[in-house]
Amino acid sequence: MDDVLAIAEAFSPKASAPIESIQAYGSGNINDTFLVRVSETGHQPRLFVLQRINQKVFPSPELIMINLRAVTEHVAQKQQTSQERRWELPAIVTTREGQDYFIDAQDGFWRALTFIAGAKTYPKVNDAQHAREAGYALGRFQRQISDLSICALHDTLPGFHIMSHYLRRYDEATATRGIDSQSPEIRYGANFIDRRRDWAAVLQDACAAGQLMERPIHGDPKIDNIMIDEITQQAVSIIDLDTVKPGLVQYDIGDCLRSSCNPLGEETDAIDQVVFEPDLCEAILEGYLPQVREFYTVEDYAYVFDAVRVLAFEMGLRFFTDHLEGNVYFKTRYPEHNLMRALVQFRLMESIEAQEIQIRQMVQALTDVR
Repeated sequence: MDDVLAIAEAFSPKASAPIESIQAYGSGNINDTFLVRVSETGHQPRLFVLQRINQKVFPSPELIMINLRAVTEHVAQKQQTSQERRWELPAIVTTREGQDYFIDAQDGFWRALTFIAGAKTYPKVNDAQHAREAGYALGRFQRQISDLSICALHDTLPGFHIMSHYLRRYDEATATRGIDSQSPEIRYGANFIDRRRDWAAVLQDACAAGQLMERPIHGDPKIDNIMIDEITQQAVSIIDLDTVKPGLVQYDIGDCLRSSCNPLGEETDAIDQVVFEPDLCEAILEGYLPQVREFYTVEDYAYVFDAVRVLAFEMGLRFFTDHLEGNVYFKTRYPEHNLMRALVQFRLMESIEAQEIQIRQMVQALTDVR
C-alpha cells in the first residue's frame, strides 16, 4: 500500500493536502481500483478514484485516456446548457504536473477520476424502475455522444464484439483440446455453438451491407456500471468508460438487456432456472428508446432483438472458450467457473430466442417506427 500511497500523492492537488486514507474499491475484474480520501483544511475531505489499468487487457492504455478526455469534454460542453436532471460523468484528475496519467517504476499505468458522490451501483436489477433508469442512462449517454466523430476515438480493443474473431479463437481452442472426449457439459456447449455460428455475424453483416453504421459506444453498459442516486433513485452516471470506442449502438443495448434481464445474474448455479425477464426488458426499453429517438434509424430499431441475442451468444462463447484455454482471461473461483458461466448465457439465449416475437413487438410498440 506504500507504493499506492506514493502514486495517489502524485494526483493529490497540492502537497499541503495529505492523503487521509486509501481503500480497495469496487468489484471489477480488470483494473485495480482504489478510493482515495484527501484532507483539505477547512473543507470536507475530497475523494477520487485511483486505478491501475490492466495492460494485458488494454495494451495501449494511453489511447483509453485520449478517448476518455474526448468523450467527457464533449459531454461536459452539452451539460453547460442542459436543463435536464442531474447527470455527470467521471472526469480525469490530472497529476500535479498536469498529466492525464502516471507511470510507476514498474511501468504500471495509473489514472485518477473524480468520484460521483451520493450514488452507487448494483450488481443486479432491483425492480422495473431500476431497469428503466438503466435504459435511460445508456440512452442519454449514447444521445450525448452520438454527434462525436468516431475519428476522434481510438479502437482500444480491436476485435471487441466481432463474432468472427471470437469464433476463430474458439476453433483454435477446440482444435487444441478436442471435444469428443470431454464432459457432457462441454459437448453440449460445443453443439450449441455449432448450431448457431452461421448466424452469429448478423450485426457485422448488416453493417457491411450499410444497414447499420458505426458510432461512438460505451462498450460495456452492464447494470453494475450504472450509478443510481441514493435519494432520488434516478440514474446519474454511467461509468467504466475504458471500452468507449467506435462500434454499433446495438452492442450497447444488447449487452444492457442481456446483463439486466437475467434476474439470477451471470454467477448463478441454478442454470435450469435462468430466464430472460420480459418485464425488465420492456422497462429498459421504456427508458432507453425515447433517449435515442433523435438519431436512431429504422434499421437500428429492427436489429434490437438480434442485438440481445448476439450479446448473450458472445458472452457464452467467450466464457466457454476461456474455459477451454485454461481460464486465462476471466477471473475464476474454481476450474469449471467459466464453463458454468457459459452455460448460463446459453440458457439465457434460449429464453431470448423463445421470446423473439414478444421482444420485437415491444420495440415496435415503444417507438414511432411503423
